[in-house]
Amino acid sequence: MPPAIETISESIDQGFDKPEFIKSLSMIRTRTVVGVNAVPVMVEVHLANGLPSFSTVGLPETAVKESKDRVRGAILNSGFEFPAKRITVNLAPADIPKTGGRFDLPIAIGILLASEQLNRIAVDRLEMLGELALDGSLRRVSGVLPTALACAESNHQLIVPSENAKEAGLVEGGCCWHAEHLLDVCRHLSGKGDMALCETNVIDDCGYSSYPDLSDVRGQIHAKRALEIAASGEHSLLFIGPPGTGKSMLASRIPGILPNLTLDEALETAAIQSVSNGEFCSDLWRVRPFRNPHHSASSVALVGGGSHPKPGEISLAQNGVLFLDELTEFSRAALEQLREPLETGKINIARANQSVQYPAKFQLITACNPCKCGFLGDGTDRCRCSAASVESYRGKLSGPMLDRIDMHVHLPRVDLKTLQRRNENAETSEEIKRRVAKIRHIQLNRQNKLNSHLSSNELEQHCDLSNELLSFLETVCERLNMSARAYHRILKLARTIADMSCADNINKAHLSEAIGFRSMDRQ
Repeated sequence: MPPAIETISESIDQGFDKPEFIKSLSMIRTRTVVGVNAVPVMVEVHLANGLPSFSTVGLPETAVKESKDRVRGAILNSGFEFPAKRITVNLAPADIPKTGGRFDLPIAIGILLASEQLNRIAVDRLEMLGELALDGSLRRVSGVLPTALACAESNHQLIVPSENAKEAGLVEGGCCWHAEHLLDVCRHLSGKGDMALCETNVIDDCGYSSYPDLSDVRGQIHAKRALEIAASGEHSLLFIGPPGTGKSMLASRIPGILPNLTLDEALETAAIQSVSNGEFCSDLWRVRPFRNPHHSASSVALVGGGSHPKPGEISLAQNGVLFLDELTEFSRAALEQLREPLETGKINIARANQSVQYPAKFQLITACNPCKCGFLGDGTDRCRCSAASVESYRGKLSGPMLDRIDMHVHLPRVDLKTLQRRNENAETSEEIKRRVAKIRHIQLNRQNKLNSHLSSNELEQHCDLSNELLSFLETVCERLNMSARAYHRILKLARTIADMSCADNINKAHLSEAIGFRSMDRQ
């Protein structure tokens, strides 16, 4: 056997068991967020002899590469020595892009362990994340909630910045610690001090009274009825009417008549907020989201995207309401991208370096004017739009997009007497909310989903019509030249109306009312 190979063989047989053989290597567990999933990442730090350098490998983006300067400053300003060696940081697995400053803390701890400034400890079931300031203090990072959920499932402990303590505390059954400074983490790992545990912050009820009340709306009885039907079956809705008829006012009150989020729904919604660029508000995490983007929003703002894909408005409205006011003013390209998530409840964002999927199960509420000037059909002669102008204005909404909106409701102008009349006997949002919860309970018990999500096969089972009703509906669809999608949505809507009447089967009154809500098909 050649001498070199014999030397290697002896090292393999004898050297790997010696602590000094691996004393310059450390491995710390952390996670990166891909979509809304927290993917495990191993931070491997190796110190080697040679000219001092610091290199990071494993598909790091700019913020991760810049961590070397933050880590150096934090280590020095915390009273430790920064090793004058060749430092290599590997973020494994290498085929997943790494973004943000969340890797600063595990890299710093890895360097301190590899340079033996911290005693060797068992970190197999310990994970950590956090961005370091130059003075060693820890700053908040995004995506803590998905990471805490994943750690709880893996029975791992987690260390997070103190600014993320409330967010990590939303996870019941997890063991999360929070720290304000790098030194706090070092004392904890050395057994010279304990960090504070993240207190469980699961609140059963908060923020619901902040919703505007439906009793504030005067008149518009037909629109209120439509709003209750839409909430009961999670149907999409389009309000059409002149300015000042209460379209936005009605839409802003639908979250107040929707049932409270379940714990799983709230965690799912909060996880999306956690990974987005916005600030995560842990005090309102049980509040059903209501997103109201401006009509100048781009396609990326609505559906999500970017070089490192972030969730858009449709994902931030998960389990809540997406309200698009002035619908015809949105770019047609942006609206067309809503068609797939309206059907599937999710959005796939594909980019050159990665592809992610975000949930997008939202209730769509929209509003627009009847014409370009807005005064068509308001009972006055102020509208000067020609028939061609009205057709062009409504043509901004494609047929496939209108097909996917279950209900089209025209709002007339409210007279002054109705506005001046006291609204003492009007139903409150809380009263309607109890009815909506009861109707949804009926649907979930019958088919384990709401009526708007019924498949074609399930429609045949739960929306069975008599021969007379089938003939009636067939005649209507032929005369109005309705598509198969519109036919199915009428059946789903009629099923919800029947549930509100506590009827086992759909009758002609239910079907006629459902057809009446497809006014744009008649035009």
